[in-house]
Amino acid sequence: MFTGIVEEIGEVTVVREDADVVLFTVRGRTVTADTRHGDSIAVNGVCLTVVDPGGSTDGTFTVELMPETLKRSSLGAVVPGARVNLERAVPVGGRLGGHIVQGHVDGVATLLSRTPGERTDELRFSLASDLARYVVEKGSITVDGVSLTVAAVTSDTFTVALIPTTLSHTTLGIRQPGDTVNLEVDVVAKYVERLTAGYVGIPSAHEEAGSR
Repeated sequence: MFTGIVEEIGEVTVVREDADVVLFTVRGRTVTADTRHGDSIAVNGVCLTVVDPGGSTDGTFTVELMPETLKRSSLGAVVPGARVNLERAVPVGGRLGGHIVQGHVDGVATLLSRTPGERTDELRFSLASDLARYVVEKGSITVDGVSLTVAAVTSDTFTVALIPTTLSHTTLGIRQPGDTVNLEVDVVAKYVERLTAGYVGIPSAHEEAGSR
């Protein structure tokens, strides 16, 4: 589990295909300080398993991306040199600084507009119809691994406001209109829908996907 509080911006140094798996080698000196084989690290909000912890000398680690990960997230378009948000799994007893984040991407969105302020920026993203039901004003959403509060929402867009720390410590500070990002909606909303669907007669997203 993660909290959506990015620890550092890392750099993808190697992208290598091995049959139907893609391997990323990522440089991140903070998250590699205590990384071991099998640990989970969120890369742009995607929970990935460390298959090679590298070493303290170069501060890199290697992860594997399965076909499902490539299909569901924006990581399939990542190339060497790309900057990515990194967060280690939260330890038991650690602070829940953001909200409950699983690192299981629900979909991909496009940055539609960016409105700079004096010290903050307002970003508006597209919102797929199958995810819109889980996004509410003042609720939580994860964008490229960053826990954010929804400032406004319509049937097909949502807006967030980024404070100076988020602008300087995550890749959202450099995203431009047209860029794609990974989205994870609030898991609590999905569980509530699933548990109450039988009472209100509304099919959950899981049931709708199975009927298609």
